[in-house]
Amino acid sequence: MATWGVDRIEDVPELTPVGECPIRPVRHHFGISAFGVNAWTAKAAGDRLINEHEEDPGSEELYIVTRGRAVFELDGERQEAPEGTLVFAPPEVKRTAFAEEAGTTVVSVGGTIGQAYTPVGWELWYPLRKRYEAGENAEVLAEMRKVVADAPQYALLNYNLACLESLEGDKAAALGYLRTAIEQSEQFRNYARQDSDLDAVRDEPAFQELMAEQPV
Repeated sequence: MATWGVDRIEDVPELTPVGECPIRPVRHHFGISAFGVNAWTAKAAGDRLINEHEEDPGSEELYIVTRGRAVFELDGERQEAPEGTLVFAPPEVKRTAFAEEAGTTVVSVGGTIGQAYTPVGWELWYPLRKRYEAGENAEVLAEMRKVVADAPQYALLNYNLACLESLEGDKAAALGYLRTAIEQSEQFRNYARQDSDLDAVRDEPAFQELMAEQPV
């Protein structure tokens, strides 16, 4: 069985969230676990390629323009980025990018200073995030169940599914997915302590046991 992979960027299936930039989840596509990597391709000149954002503390990103021409805005400063340009953005820099021509493609590679990379599956949650924030819990829950069935290895997906099950009243399912998320990544135990999405299960003995358990 081959341990390597070869694909063209355009062959990585694109995820298209509502109100945000479409993304090609390169890391998930290849099953990479050592670093984060994704790609964005513009349909037309003027399209936003990278959502405006700052990264979490310690998270660094390198953007590579592999095709076309882009313009980056880094802390409000405009930077031309034709094909072959490398753009480095430390965590505190607010960044976004726009395409200057159709087909412009940018690849990003990232990681956190001093920490081993842990894939949590945020790329697969990304298309549903805005709808969840808009309160479309039942609809997002139905889709999230399918996502987790196809990719059960990601802690963030199991955690967010636990939150949705809690919001929609299935306590047993919520606690089951929460336990899986915590087993996959200890950080979600701390998130659960304060997350109001889990209020429906907070008084359940199983939740209290999860919060009391010590990491192995």
